[in-house]
Amino acid sequence: MSATAIAPRWFVKQDIDGFFGLAVNNLVQILVIVGLTQSVLQFPLTLIYGRILPSIAISLIVGNFYYSWLAYHQGKREGRDDITALPYGINTVSLFAYVFLVMLPVRLLAIGSGASSEAAAELAWQAGLVACFGSGLIELGGAWGADWLRRYTPRAALLSTLAGIALTFIALGFFLRTYAHPLVGILPLGVILLSYFGKVTFRLPGLKLAIPGGLMAIVLGTGLAWITGLVAWDAPQVEAAIAPLGIYLPSLDLVSLWQAKGVLVSYFSIILPMGLFNLVGSLQNLESAAAAGDDYPTAPCLAVNGLGTIAAALFGSCFPTTIYIGHPGCKDMGARIGYSWLNGLVMAVLCLTGSLSLLVYLIPIDSAMAIVLWIGIIIVSQSFSATPVNHYPAVVIGLLPGIAAWGALVAKNSLRVAGLGTPDNPITPELVPAFQQADLFITGAFALEQGLIFSAMILAAMTVYIIEQKFGLAALWAIAAGILSWLGLMHSYRWTGADTVMALGWGAGASWAISYFLLALLLIYVQWTNPKGQD
Repeated sequence: MSATAIAPRWFVKQDIDGFFGLAVNNLVQILVIVGLTQSVLQFPLTLIYGRILPSIAISLIVGNFYYSWLAYHQGKREGRDDITALPYGINTVSLFAYVFLVMLPVRLLAIGSGASSEAAAELAWQAGLVACFGSGLIELGGAWGADWLRRYTPRAALLSTLAGIALTFIALGFFLRTYAHPLVGILPLGVILLSYFGKVTFRLPGLKLAIPGGLMAIVLGTGLAWITGLVAWDAPQVEAAIAPLGIYLPSLDLVSLWQAKGVLVSYFSIILPMGLFNLVGSLQNLESAAAAGDDYPTAPCLAVNGLGTIAAALFGSCFPTTIYIGHPGCKDMGARIGYSWLNGLVMAVLCLTGSLSLLVYLIPIDSAMAIVLWIGIIIVSQSFSATPVNHYPAVVIGLLPGIAAWGALVAKNSLRVAGLGTPDNPITPELVPAFQQADLFITGAFALEQGLIFSAMILAAMTVYIIEQKFGLAALWAIAAGILSWLGLMHSYRWTGADTVMALGWGAGASWAISYFLLALLLIYVQWTNPKGQD
């Protein structure tokens, strides 16, 4: 048989293992979305099951079906039957970033202004749509310029920025929850550590079929949750879980996007970096696939990645999609094309039928949080392992804004729990001296919270070029920080009574901007006087 006569198959037996690995990951993301939108954002069920989940189905179908189609035709063209489709799903970092850095601030601002919970939820959802749409536009528009971006931004700057969010908003929150419910959380965490780090394969006695570590963790965690009483059978709750069952068809909604268009400006410092990170992260995953033997074309893959995110926003989802890390692992387990389209099909059925409501009740998020915790650990670990050893200080500096932002969120949530943040008891600057007396300079955390992705990336990039004694390039990054600060895209904030939010405007962040410009002058002086500094 000639090489050109060989063609890949749409499904092979090993695709089952790949499907469980990818589907568990996607399912966890969707369960987290349902959990956070209900508990943190207090979205009504009609919004979650009638608008958000059906649009997630659209976005997953777009990507999974396209990458399956691409793998089939590329394998057919190359005369190969061993090609593996690119894994695809909801972007974890964007999920948490948009919930905690865009939608939650919008909701709290609305509540502080006297809006009802339902009205605040609507505004927060619309803000999420615009953020998702903006991210998709950046991914789509940057598909043909991603190589240039990656060339001029140090890897430590990109990865440490993601790691700061992963360490706090993803990993630390779920780590605390693990030890709040130890009987449910610790054993599944052990399964994940054994499976993903220890490379242990779990099998049922007498059977050769391996059980994916993620699936086993969820089964164990769910069983422990029911045995220990964390979840209990309750007739009204069961009725509430069954109630959303039905058929939910996605619908195009341009009005909601247009009504919240101002979010593109107000949260530009979050939307732009997240779009760029999604773009660069997908590019890196394409390179990872090429190293494993499957060299896919860059521009169309990244473009479809952006189109999937845009489709999500147009139909009602606030959560961008992306090419996942893990292609080499799927290829090693023998997965080919079927695991991708099967994942899209199964996730779509779950999202379009309202059956996730029953899953959320039967499978508490505590049973799956070990997987999300592992994702956070991997992102932080990669920020070190994928960068040169001498750039480690830059990675550490890039972590700090994310940690500060999470600390600011915890502090403000604590004030709200204590009864502040309402029209009658607002959060005001008069609280600052009390924090400082406790040796907590909370205003620094508030400043780092605004535009944290920009500040993390810029600080890490400056540090990389200082380490490499390229002081002129470091000065350029400092000038960029000064410009962003002057415009209010970094550091500047204002008090709203319920929160501290970004203050945009000419000269809004003048004190920080002047400081960065002075730092740039220092770096230029050092470049001029230091013969080792090279551009």
